[in-house]
Amino acid sequence: MLRVPYEELLSVLSRILLNVGFARDRAALCARLFADASRDGVSSHGLNRFPQFLRMIKSGVIDIQAGPKPVATFGSLERWDGCSGPGNLSAHHCMARAIELSRQHGIGCIALANTNHWMRGGNYGWQAADAGVIGICWTNTLPNLPPWGASDPRVGNNPLIIAVPRKSGHVVLDMAVSQFSYGALASYRLRGEQLPVDSGFDSSGRLTRDPAAIETSKRPLPIGYWKGSGLALLLDLVASLLSGGQATHQIPAEPDRETRLSQIFIALDPSCLDPSCLVQANTSEDLADQIIRHFQSPPPSRGGERVRYPGERVLQTRVENMAKGVPVEPSIWTEIQTLNP
Repeated sequence: MLRVPYEELLSVLSRILLNVGFARDRAALCARLFADASRDGVSSHGLNRFPQFLRMIKSGVIDIQAGPKPVATFGSLERWDGCSGPGNLSAHHCMARAIELSRQHGIGCIALANTNHWMRGGNYGWQAADAGVIGICWTNTLPNLPPWGASDPRVGNNPLIIAVPRKSGHVVLDMAVSQFSYGALASYRLRGEQLPVDSGFDSSGRLTRDPAAIETSKRPLPIGYWKGSGLALLLDLVASLLSGGQATHQIPAEPDRETRLSQIFIALDPSCLDPSCLVQANTSEDLADQIIRHFQSPPPSRGGERVRYPGERVLQTRVENMAKGVPVEPSIWTEIQTLNP
C-alpha cells in the first residue's frame, strides 16, 4: 500500500477541482472531505470515489456551480433542495444549518432532496460532534440491496450515522445497512483480500466472503438479516417523505447516474437543556464517559483484544496516517495523478 502525505493529497485534489471549474473555497472544502475520509481509514468513500466523482461532473450529473437552497421552513425543521450540486458540499452545508438551528431550538433538522452522493457520511457526524452537538444523518441510495426474502435489489444500502460529542473522544457510528458497503467491497477486491466473514451471496445463491462475487451478484447480506432490510426501508421512507425527494426505487440503478438522492441531517444541542433537570454530577459529558467506561469494563476477549467504542479506531487511524501518510491504492493514485497537471 502506498502512503501519501495528507497535505500532498489535499493539494492534488484541490488543484484538480480548481481545474474543472470549482470556486477556490468550494474546491478546498470538497478536497478536504475526500482527503479526510481516506485519512480516517475510509478510502472506499474518499480517494477511491474521486475518479467516479469527476466522471459524474463531466457527464453533467453533478453541477459544480450549484448549491443547496431552502424550500420551506417549519420552525426547527427545514426542507432544502440540493439542486444536483456536489453531494459532499451540500451535506456539509446542511449539517452546519442543522447545528445552527439546534442552537436556537435545541434541535435542528434539515431534509434535503435532489442531491448527489455525500461520499463518506461519517464526515458529517464528526462535523456535528466537533461542534459539541449530537448528530444524526442518513441518506437513501440507488437500489443495491435485496430486501430479506428477495434475490433482486429493491432497497438502498442506506448509510446511518449517529455521533455523540465527548472531550476524551467522540463516539461516532458510521454504518451501512449491509454487512459491508459496496465501497468497502471494492476496497477489499482492489487489495486482493477476502472479507473477514460471510457477507453476501454469489450468483449461485451461496454465502461467500469473496467481495467480487458479491459485487457481481448484487446480493450483499443485510445486517441482522430481516432487521437490516427493514431499517433500510424505513430510512428511505423517512428521507423521501420529509424532503419531498426521490425514493430508492426512483433513483437510477447505475452508479455513475446515481443522483437526486434524499437525505436527513439532525442536530441536538444538549446544552439547551435546563441544568436543573439534570442530576448533579451527571451532566451529559459525565454520563457519556460513564457509559463508555461501563461499555469497555469487561475483561478483554478474543485473544486479549479490548472492547472498542464506535469511532475509537478512527481516532487512532487518523493519528497514524497523519504521521506516516495516508494509505492509497496505487492504481487509484496513478489514475488521479494523470488528472493532475
